[in-house]
Amino acid sequence: MIKLRLDVDYPYPSRRKSFLYVALRIKRKKNNDYLQNARIIARMVNESQQQIRAYWFFTPYTIPDKRLLDLLDPEKHEVALHVANTPIEEWKTLEKETDRKVQYYTIHGTERLFAKLIWGRKLSQSQVVISVDFPLKSFHEFKNISLDRLRYDLGFEKTLQSVSDWVKDDFVLSIHPEWLFKKTDKGRRGPFYDVLKTVLDVDKELETLRIKKKGFFRIGSDIREYEESINPADEFLTKLAERGVDIYTFLDRKWCCPTANPSRNWVGEDDNVGLLEIKDYNSWLQSIGKKTRNMVRKAEKSGVDVEVVEPSENLAEGIWKIYNETPIRQERAFTHYGESLATVKGNMYAAKNNTFIAAYFEGELVGFIQILYGNQIAIVSNILSLQKHWDKALNNAMLAKAVEVCAAKGERWLLYGRIGNHPSLDKFKENNGFVKVPIIRYYVPLTSRGKLAIKLGVHRDFKDILPDFIKYPLIPMINLISRSKVKAKMRLRKIRG
Repeated sequence: MIKLRLDVDYPYPSRRKSFLYVALRIKRKKNNDYLQNARIIARMVNESQQQIRAYWFFTPYTIPDKRLLDLLDPEKHEVALHVANTPIEEWKTLEKETDRKVQYYTIHGTERLFAKLIWGRKLSQSQVVISVDFPLKSFHEFKNISLDRLRYDLGFEKTLQSVSDWVKDDFVLSIHPEWLFKKTDKGRRGPFYDVLKTVLDVDKELETLRIKKKGFFRIGSDIREYEESINPADEFLTKLAERGVDIYTFLDRKWCCPTANPSRNWVGEDDNVGLLEIKDYNSWLQSIGKKTRNMVRKAEKSGVDVEVVEPSENLAEGIWKIYNETPIRQERAFTHYGESLATVKGNMYAAKNNTFIAAYFEGELVGFIQILYGNQIAIVSNILSLQKHWDKALNNAMLAKAVEVCAAKGERWLLYGRIGNHPSLDKFKENNGFVKVPIIRYYVPLTSRGKLAIKLGVHRDFKDILPDFIKYPLIPMINLISRSKVKAKMRLRKIRG
């Protein structure tokens, strides 16, 4: 059985806010972030299929509210006392407030002068002294190992390897909810969420979550939103809100799986995808213009070989060279420029359910395309080539090979991003048979900040708000700013080093 000891020292994820509330002796206030990390851990324990017993030690300033108590099922959880200053009074208050029988206690202690002042202790007193006749059992007598400290000292992999041995030896894994996502260099603790999630085998639906900070709010999305249909359940949205996500966004994959019965709370906005419907390769080849067909053939006439390849060290090194050929592509800063070979290898080998297509000229990798396969969709994830060989129409040839591969696999739809924010790239897509398909993108407000952001209209990207007649004239200026920034960074880097 996995045994957890949770010392709930502070009421909020923010240390400053917690210190303020403890110093002012504010014992509870109805805030969304009150015991937020504790609720996250309680949900993780409840969802886990492992055998778990969680012992929750609360101070007078972290007495669980109804939201947390509802999650603390006695089958898996036990309420206990984390003594701060007055053992008897705090014990009676905890039992009264929670209506739970308390059996165990631990002692809250601190050596730091600042913390002693906050908790109202004497400067010579790091923790309260418990009398021998105190009726509760001491949990300090159990074998405890600090999981949040192990995570700080050893990192994720080594801590994970050690945990199973500690559990087998009947050690209690001790954690402080405040270090679930953060770490402290002074106390040498955290962040232990990754270890706890893996040990409990939960939160798999959050592994593909991407969170982006936008002004005063945070917006979350799924990196697989084009690959899989999304219809978020209330429990999932609650998880996101507890993790500080203010808005969750996803799209309606109407080309194959229209969203059924969208909630009234979802805000729908116009969006689009660039889609190619595939019947067979020859039909596609005849549907594109003569000029594009000639471009497809030009690569072969220039001596370029295009073929499907397996991930390998040579492929990774070739991709790395393409990434680092130039810091500017399509007149803008190129995000992969400067990426290390190790990163390229890691991403290449980590990719699942995909196909790599490579273009070779005189034995050198001069271009590649990566196709991802989702539910009723294939996606152009990457298509890049060396600029010094652009005269050989590499991208046209590789895209043609992608259509051939998808047709052979029976894929009906090939997706190539969105259309409308890059005129030259949009033209390339259209010349190769991709059409702009309107879809709906949904935004789900999860917090008051999220509701405000949607009300103000700042939840969408600025480029998607502007009409085309305003946006297109601005694109050259936006590109110039992007290029200037990367050039300035490179000059600064050269000066420094």
